[in-house]
Amino acid sequence: MTFSQKSAPPKPSFPKRYNFKEIEPKWQKFWEKTGIYRFCKSDYSRPAYSIDTPPPYPSGELHVGNALNFSYIDFIARYKRLKGYNVFFPQGWDCHGLPTEVRLERTLGKRKTEFTPEEFVKLAREYTLKWIEPMRKALKALGLSIDWSTEYVTMDPVYWRRTQYSFIVMWKKGLVYRGEHPVLWCPRCETAIAEAEVEYVEKRRLLYFFKFKLVDGGYITVASTRPELLASCVALAVNPSDERYSHLVGKKATVPIYGREVPIIADEEVDPEFGTGVVMICTYGDKTDVKWQKRHSLPVIVSIDEKGHMNENAGVLKGLPVAEAKKKIAEILKERGLLVKVEETLSSIGTCWRCHTPVEIIPKKQWFVKTRELASKVLEEAEKIKWIPEHAKKILENWVKSLDWDWVISRQRYFGTPFPVYYCSKCGYTIVVEPEHLPIDPRKDPCPVEKCPRCGSREFTGEKDVMDTWMDSSITAAVHAGWPDELDERLFPADLQPNGFDIIRTWDYYLLVRGIALFNKTQYKTALINGMMRGTDGRMMHKSYGNYVSLLEVVEKYGADAFRIWVALAAATGSDLKFSWQGLDYAKRFLTKVWNAARLAYLFTKDYKPSQKIPPGQLKEVDNWILREFSKTIKQVEESLENFDFQTAVVKLIDFTWHKLCDHYLEIIKYRLASSTEAKYTLYTIILNLLKILSVFAPHISEELYHRLYR
Repeated sequence: MTFSQKSAPPKPSFPKRYNFKEIEPKWQKFWEKTGIYRFCKSDYSRPAYSIDTPPPYPSGELHVGNALNFSYIDFIARYKRLKGYNVFFPQGWDCHGLPTEVRLERTLGKRKTEFTPEEFVKLAREYTLKWIEPMRKALKALGLSIDWSTEYVTMDPVYWRRTQYSFIVMWKKGLVYRGEHPVLWCPRCETAIAEAEVEYVEKRRLLYFFKFKLVDGGYITVASTRPELLASCVALAVNPSDERYSHLVGKKATVPIYGREVPIIADEEVDPEFGTGVVMICTYGDKTDVKWQKRHSLPVIVSIDEKGHMNENAGVLKGLPVAEAKKKIAEILKERGLLVKVEETLSSIGTCWRCHTPVEIIPKKQWFVKTRELASKVLEEAEKIKWIPEHAKKILENWVKSLDWDWVISRQRYFGTPFPVYYCSKCGYTIVVEPEHLPIDPRKDPCPVEKCPRCGSREFTGEKDVMDTWMDSSITAAVHAGWPDELDERLFPADLQPNGFDIIRTWDYYLLVRGIALFNKTQYKTALINGMMRGTDGRMMHKSYGNYVSLLEVVEKYGADAFRIWVALAAATGSDLKFSWQGLDYAKRFLTKVWNAARLAYLFTKDYKPSQKIPPGQLKEVDNWILREFSKTIKQVEESLENFDFQTAVVKLIDFTWHKLCDHYLEIIKYRLASSTEAKYTLYTIILNLLKILSVFAPHISEELYHRLYR
């Protein structure tokens, strides 16, 4: 039984109209008060079903796209309870990192550098807590069967301890290291970011053709979208099969303006069809430059600083932002007669996932996870996971195979889990603290080690960087199971990992990486991937597009149950949905149909309670027909739910309820209901079991009708 058997609110006479504004809050309060959705840790009689709920960033109101993901999760949670499972449906909040910090900076109209770290962290915590409450309210308004006793926030030191402990375990296994390497850098956020946090956008840019003077006489023309990096040019490259330039390989050219001689080298990856077929290798314009610099043992000259301005190596461009430097260098090249022409070209530009600023590549000392070393094991474990839909697995596989660099996990920000790391002030020795000292904040806490194991010094400097927010959320499945203090094998690995296509390469991937690093196995068994919500204009839903719809706005107008029905009905699992007010209206009309059918049943069966099952031979043919149709429908719905096919499940429910039950059966038997025990028995049985399965999708109306008719 999925409904509460505890004392329910009193039931007045059966209203003619379904008033969701009254009914939905009533049952939400009742569910919370009675705690009927709590996971019973002491109950080993029922099989457990664990869900690793994606913890949202509490930095804005929930929109219908967020609600799509949570609706899918709740469908499964309620269905599994219906089938007798002890369901673990937790909820947390992923507080740290750029999602919160960037929004806070925009709200304040100030940058983090205008505050002390302590001041900024205090503001970030307050900002986060401010948003958790309305987001929690929205989740409850959706009718989610979350066990709220499991609620956690990653910014609390109690969670820090878990993240820091996971870092220590990986350090001791040799899976994390600190070193200097070119990293993707956001000049606006002034921090390193991971490859997964770079969003590529297609933009039209200017392609500049300009001349390098050959040392042996003559000129060679180069085409580049980044002439401002001339100061960082360390070589020119051509394809070895390009006959136009084969005679120049091994020769030297002079960098215009800067007068430095650089070699002309051959490399198979140079595209002879792009520009002039000659590229300048700069440190660093893009990831290919990083590869070429390492492959050919070229020097490194950095000309862009952490703020995205040209540094002293850029000479005449020093102090200019990159965009202005580009214009300035083009003017100088033109003045010197070295600019041949300028064309437009379409190219892919990497941008920061949160502020959308074009990223740079800068060599910096950072902390890394050895993800390249773990790649083959990640692919192996991904094969063991059930992916819904199946093609979602290919996205993960392609992502893993595309990664050239290890995962950079350090961030030059304030609001994040601190690294449990200190450095000897005298010799630089790295001290990773032992677990008994956790949680710890080296930015303000003294080092728990008395003296440096290497040189004996008693002076230490705490690590000031914080961890990538994905270091917090990539251990959620284990944390839910009690790790690191215990690991409840009923809950780990999680049975269900539900999220959108947009975070396959982050959350799904990082959970796999960390599961392998910490436990040598995946942290989840099934990945349920939902599509993305599009606005009524067909574009991805976003506030900047003006097509954004708040979840609470929808719930206020149509109710949570109507939204849930529409979400299930609107698209196949894994496909994108186009938001539709008309679709919500249809869902609401269906619920009205259910209400009216139940009200009719109530009028004739309110004093009827079957003492025993009536065999088919004693029923009218029409009664047997509707029972057969209902049995077939239930089988189809349950098969669909087992396969996470919510659309088919709801289509079958609507078809049976609206057309077979209401349009046909009720019309045929309404004249028998007053006197026929067989008709009452049939309708009583069908409505009862219909409400049970309908509660998966529309729990409020189902609970209301169950208590009106059967309690």
